[in-house]
Amino acid sequence: MSVDSCGLTVHLLVTGGEVHDCKKAPKLAAELPKADYIIADRRYDSEDLRTPINDKSAISVTPRTKNSINENDDIDWCLYKYRHLVENVFARLKHFRAIATRYDKLKRNFEGTVALACAFLWLPM
Repeated sequence: MSVDSCGLTVHLLVTGGEVHDCKKAPKLAAELPKADYIIADRRYDSEDLRTPINDKSAISVTPRTKNSINENDDIDWCLYKYRHLVENVFARLKHFRAIATRYDKLKRNFEGTVALACAFLWLPM
């Protein structure tokens, strides 16, 4: 899931429970609208994800993993603190019972339910 600077959902991609998020993150980054910065957690550190971000002329604010050869000298740590916005959206989405317990068995139905809940989160704006 990607959110804007206000913590509202911009784009979401539902994967299976056995698929790691890093496998689908480059596709999500390629489909994002134009942005100046794209902030991601440390577990999304891969060149496969940095390539679509650089293709969009955006700056990747993703720290390197601890076993990486490169260092974290180019990270804006003040901007990195805003990564919690996507976690806040997940917390707000869990207030919807059908999403928290995943009543829908089919991916398309669950994705529609999550999209509808994200639309409800946009209403107060």
